[in-house]
Amino acid sequence: MSEFERWESRFSGTDYHFGTEPNAFLKSKAALLKPGQTALSVADGEGRNGVFVAQQGLDVLAMDFSPKALAKSQALAKARGVTIRTEQADLETYQWPTAAYDVVVAIFFQFCAPPLRSRVFAGIKRALKPGGLLLMEGYRTEQLKYKTGGPSQVENLYTRALLETEFADFASIEIAEYDKEINEGPGHGGMSALIDLVGRK
Repeated sequence: MSEFERWESRFSGTDYHFGTEPNAFLKSKAALLKPGQTALSVADGEGRNGVFVAQQGLDVLAMDFSPKALAKSQALAKARGVTIRTEQADLETYQWPTAAYDVVVAIFFQFCAPPLRSRVFAGIKRALKPGGLLLMEGYRTEQLKYKTGGPSQVENLYTRALLETEFADFASIEIAEYDKEINEGPGHGGMSALIDLVGRK
């Protein structure tokens, strides 16, 4: 099965694999989101995060590899009474715009091996406007002991040192590391080793 087929299969059911409620970290930062801003949600899946950002009054582009996921994003947006734009995109070949977004949301996209991840991080930085906001959450390496979601490859997981190095050129970054029980649909559930980054370009 190709990577494309794997994601299409994951999102092919009528249920929402990661639920329809926004990521808890993203929801906790809602006060940083300002109506009228432009936002990009990276690897947005079935739309729970992109739709939430749109509900805060932002102009959202939700991008994902899976057309089936993006169709469900549009259905969720319609059900919630908001509009989002969607784009089918492969992070391997995605052409990142320059200084196009006030906000980039990057939640649990840890399928990227380190070489691609570094290119994606560079793309995120390129896409943000000066002063733009990055909201990112992922699993720490300690997630391997919980086995409650995320990749099994330790090199795909985040550490504080990794994020501090990758975003050293930001004007400011705040990183929080903690363990927490999460419940995000059938795809994410249970005690999890999390790391959050709030960054300003």
